[in-house]
Amino acid sequence: MIAATRGGDGGLWYGVAMIVALFGGMDRVEAVAAAALAIGTGILLFLRLKRAIGRKRPCALEPHCWATLLPPDQFSFPSGHTITAFSAAVSLGVFYPAIAPALLFCAASIAASRIMLGMHFLTDVLAGAAIGTILGYGSAALLKAIS
Repeated sequence: MIAATRGGDGGLWYGVAMIVALFGGMDRVEAVAAAALAIGTGILLFLRLKRAIGRKRPCALEPHCWATLLPPDQFSFPSGHTITAFSAAVSLGVFYPAIAPALLFCAASIAASRIMLGMHFLTDVLAGAAIGTILGYGSAALLKAIS
């Protein structure tokens, strides 16, 4: 779970973007741009939503003995890691359907890790997955339309 959460800190998606940029064929520029657009929009959205909603994290309400991570901020809803993960996975999966299952497995693993480590409630990651999925499909559709 810690490895999945750490992958969701950005390193996993930077690595995937680099592989796509190097070996992604004709769609590589649009695919990376769609992922960047979805992720960037997701970050702006979750930062505003977290401050507006102000929901405390599970680990702030009841300490978890297995969670040794410090939360990146004090607010829980929605899960920024999950928004980012699904934004990247879905947008790239639209361009590369053959690897979509692996990308979605990574995104789901990141989401599950956030719950297991006491960083988020289930509703936080469900909302994050929904928002990330919408952003991923939306950015991919936009980039496909303008290319």
